[in-house]
Amino acid sequence: MKRYLVTSALPYANGKLHIGHIAGSNLPADIFVKFLKLKGEDVIYICGTDEHGAPITIAAEQQNTTPVEIVKRYHDSMVRDFEGLGFEFENFSGTARPVHHKLAQEFFTNLLKKGFINTDTTNQWYDEKADRFLADRYVEGICPYCGEDGARGDQCDACGKLIDAVNLIDPKSKITGNTPILRETKHWYLDLLRFENDLWVWLESKTYWKENVRNFILSWLDDGLIQRSITRDLKWGVPVPLPNAEGKVLYVWFEAPIGYISSTIEWSEQIGKPDKWKEYWLNPDTRMIHFLGKDNIPFHTIIWPAVLMQQDKPYVLPYDVPANEYLNLEGQKISTSRNWAVWVEDFLKYFDGELLRYTLAANAPETKDSDFSWKDFQNRVNKDLADVLGNLANRILRFSEKHFNSKLSTPRTYTESTRQLLEFIGAQGEKIELCYSTYKVRKAVNLIIDMAREGNRFFDEAEPWKRIKTDRAAAEESLWVCARVLQAVSVFLYPVMPKHMTTLRKMVGLGDERPVWDDFRKDTPEYVISDVKVLFL
Repeated sequence: MKRYLVTSALPYANGKLHIGHIAGSNLPADIFVKFLKLKGEDVIYICGTDEHGAPITIAAEQQNTTPVEIVKRYHDSMVRDFEGLGFEFENFSGTARPVHHKLAQEFFTNLLKKGFINTDTTNQWYDEKADRFLADRYVEGICPYCGEDGARGDQCDACGKLIDAVNLIDPKSKITGNTPILRETKHWYLDLLRFENDLWVWLESKTYWKENVRNFILSWLDDGLIQRSITRDLKWGVPVPLPNAEGKVLYVWFEAPIGYISSTIEWSEQIGKPDKWKEYWLNPDTRMIHFLGKDNIPFHTIIWPAVLMQQDKPYVLPYDVPANEYLNLEGQKISTSRNWAVWVEDFLKYFDGELLRYTLAANAPETKDSDFSWKDFQNRVNKDLADVLGNLANRILRFSEKHFNSKLSTPRTYTESTRQLLEFIGAQGEKIELCYSTYKVRKAVNLIIDMAREGNRFFDEAEPWKRIKTDRAAAEESLWVCARVLQAVSVFLYPVMPKHMTTLRKMVGLGDERPVWDDFRKDTPEYVISDVKVLFL
């Protein structure tokens, strides 16, 4: 039996969630999971917070507190934000928990025993003022490949190439702004070159991956893989499980993805089935799908699969990695350091979370960067939701209350215009289903609103307010088929706006249970209208 294991990139627990996080990986994953559940598929959605690394220790020092407190503060904040947006995780864990530490150390030990990890004493940037070695992301300078300023010590966002931090031109410490010095230190390295052939064979089968993802990976492999350090000089993190590794922890890019497994194990224990996680992670029929932003592509498509391939257990490898591009804000790149962001916590103080879900879905950065603006948000809420869908629901249901005692029965025969609208619903449904199946949420949302527009057009042309005087049956038929449009929309838009679509289904008399996807293909003998209210205020 096919199973789905869906993840989204672990948000880093040193700050609050902003809309870029949601648009990039979290919302597409949640929508896909809700769609699969409508289809009756066996699916779990796993996530958690990435809780180790230098930024958290630095934040703790600056705020005169502990890394544990920083992690707890932001983990709890994210839980509240995700709840406010209606997310549906099976488990939302964290990487600072014992089950994760144990598993990450097991992964490291397995690779070491098999000879995939080397040790080396090298020079690393050291900030004398801060009295610490600098993690790659805490050194910035000019990229040695493309010459762009602002390149980090691990990767250049401008050209996408991996960087050895010591090769940065004019390096500066992000902690103090000082020029760091090189100091000798011992670390453990993952020998990626030894995985190259296996990775080529595996990736060549992924012809169905998004073009931007495949191109990104292939350019990496064409450049050749090098060994990558998987340890850091820190006290906060997963300790390297060796007697001669005091003060060394596993680097977050190595251990964080293991959090997908440890979170699933934690979920299994929580539901009283401690071996349940194996049905997903050790089952060759499992389709593991990683939703993430484009900056995480190399770690999830090269390093992570390489690590999984060499474990003692037969872990499944990623089936698909539908990475998104970036979301900008009012034409500018989102910047947390400049506070140029829309924080989810703040948004939820003033607006319903599902309005953000809809806006981000309708403008998802699936193939290129997209832009969030407050004007666009206003237009989508007022025009798409209120004027199109909300207006259709209000017209149909209020008219039915007034003239048909809140009941609409299936016509004995269909007029040609009714038949055409029913065929349109079916054809549109097939397109929407394909869009959701292939992660094209943006197109799916546009097709759904087009269906609501078609319902309004049909209602206007049918003119039931006139026909009620001369042909009551014809008026009822036009209302019934428009109710069929509402029924279909309540299924199609459910993955994006489950709360509002549940309200719509209750008003049309379809109950408040999660719908079944194939409901859109079924005629409802009688719609019993009740508790009609404005759908979008």
